[in-house]
Amino acid sequence: MAFAIVKTGGKQYKVAVGEKLKIESITPEADGSVVFKEVLLVEDGGAVKVGTPLVAGATVTAKLVRQGRDRKVIVFKYHSKARYKKKKGHRQHFTEVEITGIK
Repeated sequence: MAFAIVKTGGKQYKVAVGEKLKIESITPEADGSVVFKEVLLVEDGGAVKVGTPLVAGATVTAKLVRQGRDRKVIVFKYHSKARYKKKKGHRQHFTEVEITGIK
C-alpha cells in the first residue's frame, strides 16, 4: 500500500489513499478539493523517494469531508498561596479531509 508524508499547518502527517485526516483549518478549492504540494516522502511498492526537503513533482490530493471545531480544552493556571487562579477554554478549528490520490 502506497503512502506519503505531507507537511501542512506546521505538522507532518503520514497519509494513504482512503484515509480520513483532521488537519489545521484550511480553505479548500471551490469544488471541495485540496492539493498538498509539500510532500516530504513517497513510498510506492517498495520504492521510496525521500525529498531534500521536498519530493520534486509529487502531490497528494484530497477532498473536503467537513470543517468544524474540536472539543474544548481547558487551560487552568494556579499559584498556591497567592490567591491566583485563571481558567480558560479553547476550541481549535479543524478541517477533515479524505485522501483521494498520491502522484
